[in-house]
Amino acid sequence: MDESDRILRPANYPPGTPGRGWTMAEADGTRVAVVNLMGRVFMPVVDDPFRIAAEMVDELRTSTPVVIVDMHAEATSEKMAIARFLDGRASFVFGTHTHVQTADEQIFAGGTAYLTDVGMTGPMDGVIGMESAGVIERFTSAYAERFNVVKAGPKQFCAAVVSIDRTTGKAAEIKRIFMRGIA
Repeated sequence: MDESDRILRPANYPPGTPGRGWTMAEADGTRVAVVNLMGRVFMPVVDDPFRIAAEMVDELRTSTPVVIVDMHAEATSEKMAIARFLDGRASFVFGTHTHVQTADEQIFAGGTAYLTDVGMTGPMDGVIGMESAGVIERFTSAYAERFNVVKAGPKQFCAAVVSIDRTTGKAAEIKRIFMRGIA
């Protein structure tokens, strides 16, 4: 985790946690910063994502205007709040965690593109990609066992494409991609 700049963990994990919460990459001649944060509502205890986001985004903008933030959180309100908080500073804020893509893509007044949850790429069948039996067992008996990923059947692909002005970092367009039934 410490050696790869392609694997991110939440930037607001406790100090000393292996890995990095941000990375810088180059895409088509443009430096792009990516930050990962974890929310606190219905999630394990972590540092304040708003404070960490403000510090990191402002610091990364000294190297590039293009900053993308992945907010891994359960609550829609927390994802929306961090995006509004970063409007005009981050180019794109998107949520992850719930496995279900939302249809609320938009660009805020300050130029930040937003999507509450980009969704899951993986098996269509089961319960959010997991074999149904284990999930139902947990709900009906409170017996906790590790879920198994559905191995066969149709797949889905969820993503978003955002056009960002490479000089200002402002989003110009966002398109949600949702394809089901992929063999």
